[in-house]
Amino acid sequence: MTAAADDDAGRRAIDGREALAAARLQLLAGARHRLSLHLPLLAHEDYGNDAELAELKRIATSGRRAEIRILLHDPAAALRDGHRLIALFQRLPSTILIRTPVEDVDRQNAGAWLLTDGGGYFFLPEAARPQGRMALADRAAQAPLQQQFDEIWERSARASELQPLDL
Repeated sequence: MTAAADDDAGRRAIDGREALAAARLQLLAGARHRLSLHLPLLAHEDYGNDAELAELKRIATSGRRAEIRILLHDPAAALRDGHRLIALFQRLPSTILIRTPVEDVDRQNAGAWLLTDGGGYFFLPEAARPQGRMALADRAAQAPLQQQFDEIWERSARASELQPLDL
């Protein structure tokens, strides 16, 4: 499916890294105050370019209701790799929250998704493959992903290894 096949909710297939990057940026730009991200993998190019980081910072500093929740399966690797998202988190730890799934069933979940407060989402069944679906505003399709995210979030532990050191 291409952009020409979009419907009113902006539903379309994602196929390839460029399409995924464009979908990510479009969803980030459309979010107002809240995001939920499930990231089994955090590749260096994901959420690390200037445009994406600017949108994440805008959302994180958007006011009292600002909150970005991230489920990151391997926070130590992201820290070790010096991922720019971790640096942003360390500057804004009150609005960017990162947890790590601890239960095996949650750690085996290979899907990646981004959920916005406007009903937008993208979902990749396998985080390592840039193939999936997205919508700019489809709360009905987003709801099961949000419910699954919330359930995993409640069972997860704070990613304490990412906290900035107070020296």
